[in-house]
Amino acid sequence: MTLMKIASIVGARPQFIKIAPLCREFKRHKFIKHLIIHTDQHYDYNMSKVFFDSLEIPQPDYHLEVGSGTHGYQTGEMIKRVEKVLIKERPEWTVVYGDTNSTLAGAVAAVKLKIPVAHVEAGLRSFNKGMPEEINRLLTDHISDVLFCPTETAMRNLKQEGINQGIHVVGDVMYDSLLYNLQLAERHSLILEKLQLDPKNYALVTVHRAENTDNPDRLRAIFNALRKITQEGIPVIIPLHPRTRKQLELLKVPVDRLQIIEPLQYLDMLLLQKQAKIVLTDSGGIQKEAFFLQVPCITLRRETEWVETVETGWNILADIDEKKIVLYARDFPDPSHNVGQEAFGNGRAAEKISAVFYQSMNN
Repeated sequence: MTLMKIASIVGARPQFIKIAPLCREFKRHKFIKHLIIHTDQHYDYNMSKVFFDSLEIPQPDYHLEVGSGTHGYQTGEMIKRVEKVLIKERPEWTVVYGDTNSTLAGAVAAVKLKIPVAHVEAGLRSFNKGMPEEINRLLTDHISDVLFCPTETAMRNLKQEGINQGIHVVGDVMYDSLLYNLQLAERHSLILEKLQLDPKNYALVTVHRAENTDNPDRLRAIFNALRKITQEGIPVIIPLHPRTRKQLELLKVPVDRLQIIEPLQYLDMLLLQKQAKIVLTDSGGIQKEAFFLQVPCITLRRETEWVETVETGWNILADIDEKKIVLYARDFPDPSHNVGQEAFGNGRAAEKISAVFYQSMNN
């Protein structure tokens, strides 16, 4: 059988979670040779290598060592370095994931070389072009050949923009990852004991998006609200992103009473989410995982790409309204119970994606 070479381009924590089920699926098929190109957009051990270790992802075939920088610098360097690898390897497909600078850079480098591009998690829209992620996903979708949508909403977004070819609604690969890893987390993670936490008696917080970290007023408002939550007797746990830590120190934002810890490996983070009373986040991935785990979520943004989580009542958009944040952390409105995850597929998204690649060999 002819061997199909597929190059996956990743660079940030959410992408490592998304690629894991595809790595397992591709390994099952003898017709696929899977290369992993890591841009090193996230290069800190706690944000990168620890995820490869805990999720049992094969070590990358290429490390591009781009690191941090402005959007223009980082994306430009990624395009140059990805291009060199793609010229050398000449894969049949380049696969990009999500909405980071690595996503856009990988897609641009591939399409310029006339290598077909597949976008995993296509069609998401916040309709806020002030978000760098929104620009990345818009441009990537419009230059991709195959678009793997996690939901029907994502498919409708693409069609409203005039994209009608190459769309496949496959479900969410992050749901695949969660189902596969949740039992492992429950068996092996000791994170609650380590942090001395009681189940369903703490708030779990993540803050990393530029719209929050780079805006002093927004960052102060969020952390003021978090400190007020602790006054309600609710411990607040924050696995802190390096960029957020840097901004807090620079702005001298008070963080007393908050339990700030280093970023966690995936299994620990998964269990911490499952046992939380409430999750507060500006991360799309964490919103989804909270929904999958049926844990109430407060989103620290004005909008979300994952409208299904809001429509069912499990997610509330509080933005930086301190009164709302504290109120909902203390007393979250009763969400729709027994809401299934069918909007995000059946946990077999990776299998469906692999089938599309197999079919392309015979066309």
